Amino acid sequence: MRDFSGDTALLSLNTATVQAQWTLEQCIEGCARHGIGGIAPWRDKLAECGAKRAARLIRDAGLRVTGLCRGGMFPAATPAERRAALDDNRKAVDDAAAIGAECLILVVGGLPEGSKDIAGARMQVRDGIAALLDHARAAAMPLAIEPLHPMYAADRACVNTLKQANDLCDALGDGVGVAVDVYHVWWDPDLEAEVARAGAADRILGFHVSDWLVPTADLLLDRGMMGDGVIDIPKIRGWVEDAGYDGASEVEIFSKDNWWRREPDDVLATCIERHRTVV
Repeated sequence: MRDFSGDTALLSLNTATVQAQWTLEQCIEGCARHGIGGIAPWRDKLAECGAKRAARLIRDAGLRVTGLCRGGMFPAATPAERRAALDDNRKAVDDAAAIGAECLILVVGGLPEGSKDIAGARMQVRDGIAALLDHARAAAMPLAIEPLHPMYAADRACVNTLKQANDLCDALGDGVGVAVDVYHVWWDPDLEAEVARAGAADRILGFHVSDWLVPTADLLLDRGMMGDGVIDIPKIRGWVEDAGYDGASEVEIFSKDNWWRREPDDVLATCIERHRTVV
């Protein structure tokens, strides 16, 4: 595996990690000051800053944009709602292209309101991505399907395994890949094989790191800093790199009662130290 012991160029800050403390402008400045090589904004922070201004600030800071979070949320109860979701995803593609993002992360969405049809929701996801693809290809913006832990199947993402994401990529063709987030996939007994499958097709577009705490106080907002939980991150990173991934490790931590309450410079310093010693 690559040696991270003295290198922060292959570390990226997902702005969710300090979303309670910093604006996007502050995140950009903080990454540059700490020597962190990449950034992955969330769209709410990008909207506050403005894509044009953000692109200039990111470029001036010398940062790579490892992804824009997020597009997706395709399933909906009515055709009008599905059209609105597609329009929003086209804007997300345009924003990602404007800031030079390496991919647009797709959190695909769960069950439409009032529905219990998860198979139907998954069909809507497939159809939604298919409808978005021409726009994404024209913008040269890869779409990265991020499978989420099954606990989010109802409300956030009905694509829950890397196998499901790979199957979608096979069905949809060029322009679609996957993001491997250890928080969501560490438990999967087929993970090693599916990472290799994704790598063989050159479709691993992102690698996201955090940790699974035991006990977990909140299924959404209690992610751990790398090394504080039970995920064997180096093993998964080894699989991802053996599959051909040579991009950054993106730290994405939602932590309302811990890391969002800390001094953000201390959070970034801890990310750097754990990236060197744990990831």
